[in-house]
Amino acid sequence: MRIAFVHEYLNQFGGAERTLAVLAEMFPTAPIYTLLYDEKATRGLFKGRVVNTSFLQKFPGAVKHHEWYPLLMPLAIEQFDFSVFDVVISISASFAKGIITKPATRHICYCLTPPRFLWDNSQKFGKDFGFPFLIRFASQPLISYLRMWDHSAADRVDEFWRISDFVGQRIQKYYRQPSRLIYPPVDISKFPISNLKFEPYFLMVGRLVSYKKFDVAIKAFNELRLPLKIIGAGPEMKRLKKLAHANIEFLDQVSDDELGRYYRGTKALVFPQEEDFGIVPLEAMASGRPVIAYRGGGAEETIIENETGIFFETQTPEAIIEAVKKFDGYKFSPIRCRVQAEKFSTDVFRKNIFKYLNI
Repeated sequence: MRIAFVHEYLNQFGGAERTLAVLAEMFPTAPIYTLLYDEKATRGLFKGRVVNTSFLQKFPGAVKHHEWYPLLMPLAIEQFDFSVFDVVISISASFAKGIITKPATRHICYCLTPPRFLWDNSQKFGKDFGFPFLIRFASQPLISYLRMWDHSAADRVDEFWRISDFVGQRIQKYYRQPSRLIYPPVDISKFPISNLKFEPYFLMVGRLVSYKKFDVAIKAFNELRLPLKIIGAGPEMKRLKKLAHANIEFLDQVSDDELGRYYRGTKALVFPQEEDFGIVPLEAMASGRPVIAYRGGGAEETIIENETGIFFETQTPEAIIEAVKKFDGYKFSPIRCRVQAEKFSTDVFRKNIFKYLNI
């Protein structure tokens, strides 16, 4: 079987890139196609692999600022030639599913999400990025064009695989397409469980961007006056540091070994955002620690209420304060947390991929 992988842009390091890395490891000779590639930014995950890039790779600033060229991305993704492949798997949150394949080629889209900036979040997109009103207004025809292209691109896919039921609902809503559930891989081997007693701090982990609601949690812990450690970096760092009181510590980015130690030592992970899946809660549970999460998105599919964590209903400081106070009344089993995380392991992911590829 001749197989190839497609990814939008390999210029950062996150869950999508880790998923592609697992797939690439499963099929060592399969080439990778992507609009843009930065080996350093992906931490060498694909070093030594055949990585084919689009003409955008040579455009000024494109590798670091792919958001400058949205109008050219449909054209760029359609230029790749997949005529020699039996199966092409696109890992897509926006443009990758728009590839053109021959009738005999099986195109599977592993859909991370329909692009939020075109669909459910299109009205908020420019505002979230701080664009002035005139730019947001002028961009509406562009958004409309890309939305039409995206819908057309979805019709080119032979099979959709979804990363969560939460994403599956949007695939059905916007594309009117069925999908098969395959949860993304979580490398739980990096986060062993420990019998050590937890320390009295709470933990947050992730990229410091607005939708992850770090500011809401910080306001809550300012009032609670409880220790909160924050691991991650991003454009919101400066603003969040100004907002935080002395009980809140920013640790920036840390190694996997350090991250594991912080997971194992925490009283609980705090997770106030709505994610399409959400790997961080599973890393915490793999380490034997429970999660205090917003009831929304993929967290509802991975956290077992009152067994591996608790939920709060609104993304407000008041709701987090109430949940943290409520949390002290529960006793959570580290073993139970670990067992739940194992359901989403890399081994389970591999078995599902081979099963649904009929290998």
